Amino acid sequence: MWKEDIEKKLKPKKIEKDEDLFETVEEVFDYSTVMALYSIINKGIIGEMRGVVKSGKESRIYWAKGNNDEDLAVKIYLTSSMEFKKGILQYIHGDPRFKVGKNYRKIIYTWAQKEFKNLIEAHSVGVSVPKPIHVFKNILVMEFIGSNGVSAPLLKDWPFLSEKLLNQILNEVKKLYNNAKLVHADLSEYNIMVHEGKVYLIDFGQAVPLTHPRNYEFLIRDINNILRFFRKAGIETPEDEVIVNWLKN
Repeated sequence: MWKEDIEKKLKPKKIEKDEDLFETVEEVFDYSTVMALYSIINKGIIGEMRGVVKSGKESRIYWAKGNNDEDLAVKIYLTSSMEFKKGILQYIHGDPRFKVGKNYRKIIYTWAQKEFKNLIEAHSVGVSVPKPIHVFKNILVMEFIGSNGVSAPLLKDWPFLSEKLLNQILNEVKKLYNNAKLVHADLSEYNIMVHEGKVYLIDFGQAVPLTHPRNYEFLIRDINNILRFFRKAGIETPEDEVIVNWLKN
């Protein structure tokens, strides 16, 4: 489709090395996204794309290798999901760090930048999140959580739920709130990973700073979602208000 144009613009060794990449992304993403991906490859951030790990309405996540053979997760936001646009604006409006217009592609670029910045702020203060590595347009590169291209299980699929695990999650929420000055704003069993006994909070595009007018509402919702999930597994927890007050202190 676009192979001839791309070959003219990129270093020949990269085209040869990543020949299979066309089969992986060309049928899913537009020309601009493919070119952005090759730009990242030519910067030496990605050495090799390995395959799709997760495919959703909003994005696709690929397992990749860095030039030092480190495992990477490459998250590519789709630029054609209008339902996604409607859902994300509430998290951008009110966040003084970002401004967006009406151009959908630019909104998605802003979303990728927002997730990258949120991960940087969380990671820098020791919150357990994937290490952010690079962002360009609608592509985010970060640490891969898992082994040999297999993603770590989500909390919803983790069979060993315990009060200790719940406290570990709440402690990360507390660090995110008190140290990073952020609220995840969409926390649930669907965006927490468990790997080698450690929890990782993921999917940070919607996270908002404490200056956001709805930050406290989002915090309450995050905590209630986690408590509800553990209650279904028979793990009783303190009242919601107690935990919220504990997080604020």
